[in-house]
Amino acid sequence: MTAPTPAKESTALRRLLANRVATACGVLLFAIALLSFAGPSVLGATLGLDDTTQDVRLGATPPSLTHPLGTDPLGRDLLVRTMVGGGIALTVGFVATLVALLIGVTWGATAAWRGGRIDDVMMRAVDVLYALPSTVFVIVVMATIGSRSLPLLFALIGGVSWLTMSRIVRAQILSLRTRDFVEAARGLGAPATRILFRHIIPNALGPIVVYATLTIPGVMLQEAFLSFLGLGVQAPRASWGTLIAEGAQQVVVYPWLLVGPGVVMSVTIFCLNFVGDGLRDALDPHSTQ
Repeated sequence: MTAPTPAKESTALRRLLANRVATACGVLLFAIALLSFAGPSVLGATLGLDDTTQDVRLGATPPSLTHPLGTDPLGRDLLVRTMVGGGIALTVGFVATLVALLIGVTWGATAAWRGGRIDDVMMRAVDVLYALPSTVFVIVVMATIGSRSLPLLFALIGGVSWLTMSRIVRAQILSLRTRDFVEAARGLGAPATRILFRHIIPNALGPIVVYATLTIPGVMLQEAFLSFLGLGVQAPRASWGTLIAEGAQQVVVYPWLLVGPGVVMSVTIFCLNFVGDGLRDALDPHSTQ
């Protein structure tokens, strides 16, 4: 095993593109993200639809040509609300996961690389944090601060989602730190930080990427729960989580309120999982061409 080179990165890209399922899911995921962020503006400019305008006289109507996903009890177009909610859910998922990656990778890599007492102290701290209910911690902090801002939500969810990532990274670093390419870098006089971040961590990208893709839907669900409690996305704004929670309460009477957002979120999670599997296979240094 050696550190990644441009040729190997090109090989990894070819492996990923050769995985038809992962490529198709990646394209679909890109389309969902594009519609979530650009769709509301396009529909607003062309059809005059938005996610907040109410039409109580229209009320809840099933899907039609005018409203492909139907409307909610307040007469708001569910397609636009699903798109806007998707933008918020994807932003929360990716930003909070990025925060978790930065903290978890740095923490786990440092603990494994330094070893000894430093490793013991750092990982015992992780064990202590594992004992704290993460969702309750977020609720307490947001209630104490008295803020409902999305940036704070991103930071808090990301700040409690890095613990498993740190353990995964630590295990990978411990298995890689004694490999021949690391000893060769040491022999050439490379500084410790360069060996760690230039040679070791890139070889651990497979498990990191896979777990990151699994963290995103978990973060989305956590945001949905917090929004349901009134601590996340605030009305009249909506995320997929709040739309699904609202639809679940009225599924017997208005089933389309749950079906539309539920299918879109399920497809997104499905795509994330398959893209993660494809990236894992493409980045696996033991894979054959």
